[in-house]
Amino acid sequence: MFAEERQQKIAELVAGTGRVSVTLLAERFRITTETVRRDLAALESTGTVRRVHGGAVSADRFSTTEESINERTIQRPDQKVRIAQAALALIPRATSGSILLDAGSTTEALADLLARRTAVEPSATGPGAELVVITHAVPIAAKLSSAPGVALQILGGRVRGLTQAAVGQVTVEAAQRLRPDVAFIGTNGIHASFGLSTPDPEEAAVKAAFVHSAHRIVVLADSSKLDVETLVQFASLKDLDTLITDSEPSPELAAALTEAGVDVVIA
Repeated sequence: MFAEERQQKIAELVAGTGRVSVTLLAERFRITTETVRRDLAALESTGTVRRVHGGAVSADRFSTTEESINERTIQRPDQKVRIAQAALALIPRATSGSILLDAGSTTEALADLLARRTAVEPSATGPGAELVVITHAVPIAAKLSSAPGVALQILGGRVRGLTQAAVGQVTVEAAQRLRPDVAFIGTNGIHASFGLSTPDPEEAAVKAAFVHSAHRIVVLADSSKLDVETLVQFASLKDLDTLITDSEPSPELAAALTEAGVDVVIA
């Protein structure tokens, strides 16, 4: 395969997945890592990709890049539903309890499935019992506001238009006063060394409060978030209990997750 043809295929991979690693490309094209780096340098010089540690990302992807919740909701819908279905299985039918749902398109998919389940099975949480659901996300609250068997608790604060979620000191302090059984957390990136991150500092502060408040932390992240670093770290891998995603993590991330004791569920 000529270098130009290989570089075109690499560009297509980056466009399709958002990120590629040097190791993956070397294995895929059966070339040396040095050749991969030359290919990436050539693509970067034309503005096709942007090189990062260990690989490359789309040229328009920066640590502060953030799409609106409406934009994210229509991206990778099948993968997000599979992840949400796996997460729903962690919410017991027969007992009451409390869960926290972070803002995000995948956690919103989980809220949608939970609302449907309670509508079909109104007694899913047991006779006279209610599942307490805590959230700071307006779309999630709307989906669960009339769900049978759900006691909805909304955290206040300034609603950030881009994510339609409450943020600020009021939200952080409210989260710090709670101890839910399970928190389902969204993230913009999960990385072997940098952990979990998001582009906005206020969103990061709320997510950090969620992570430190719950007894169990379950992260919902489709494969486009794997091996990604954004601007603000809000948790380390050791803070997590479970990661639910739709694809096997890279060898580096998989090793870091194993070392941190994180259970990985592939939906």
